[in-house]
Amino acid sequence: MPHPSSPSLRRRLLAALALLVAAPALPVAAQPAWPSQPIRIVVPFGPGGGTDISIRAMAPRLSEFLGVPVVIENRPGAGSTVGTDHVAKSAPDGYTYVHATLSSTGIAAALYRNLPYDPVRDLAAVAPTIWVPLTLCVTTRGWNIRTAEELISTLRASPGRYQFGSNGVGATGHLASANFATRIGAQLEHVPYRSGAQTIAALLAGEIHYMHDIYGLLRPHHESGQARCLFVTAEERSDQLPGVPTMREAGVPEYRAYSWFGLFAAAATPRPIINRMAAAVEHALADTNVAERLNQMGTPPMRGWTPERFAAFVQEEVTAWRPLVEASGARAD
Repeated sequence: MPHPSSPSLRRRLLAALALLVAAPALPVAAQPAWPSQPIRIVVPFGPGGGTDISIRAMAPRLSEFLGVPVVIENRPGAGSTVGTDHVAKSAPDGYTYVHATLSSTGIAAALYRNLPYDPVRDLAAVAPTIWVPLTLCVTTRGWNIRTAEELISTLRASPGRYQFGSNGVGATGHLASANFATRIGAQLEHVPYRSGAQTIAALLAGEIHYMHDIYGLLRPHHESGQARCLFVTAEERSDQLPGVPTMREAGVPEYRAYSWFGLFAAAATPRPIINRMAAAVEHALADTNVAERLNQMGTPPMRGWTPERFAAFVQEEVTAWRPLVEASGARAD
């Protein structure tokens, strides 16, 4: 047996020590850089609505920036909370996101007594994508309402006779329409659908009497005469609907009616990944073709936001919408 101080034993001991020191570093070095596989973005509504159309317009530019495919998956249900909850409970590895909305976060926190996720605690805010002002549009199928004044007097005169539609209980269109009815003192029935596209189809068919949605989605039907936009809920008229007055111009009592969309990940997703994904969103929104398409919808891009600023904004929205949801009387469970 070699003496402990012999050169050969010392060499073997030093070699063994070097292996021990290097061993913990091996798994870390073996991990691939993010992203190394396709990224999935969940849309918590059915296809054809603004949430779906806008993120699909952005997806090629997101993929370009990140160097991997970006796959869009529709996962509707329960006013967008099913898809949002799926992402909140997903692995925080940066490969699953939700293109959530005001209704998935600020409104849902007050609307559901047993919401399965906390929009502030369980989701990591990445970046907002678009601002969503709305317009109120009525059907023209067997209904000849031409002004907001006519609409208000008609709805007040027949409590419970008329219906409004939305893309789900707790969706922004639901709360906007419910708040409108409350502000004018009318009683109406809410008819929820699974997507914005289905709600618009119901409006055109005369199954519902009015709805709120994005300018760009309702403009073609307004121009064709299949539906009629009576006013926009923004402070200024829209370039998309220049002949349609604001709620103030139309003499409508003001109420909160807007939305926004944004990207969220599971709460424990590493900050470097969140920051890089936020940079990818900024890259997509800066693309001229993407910005033009979003503006044509009447939904301007929300550029220049940090994840920290977006997280603070989401918290503010949760606080601001709670009393409005409670005042509307809307509940989802």
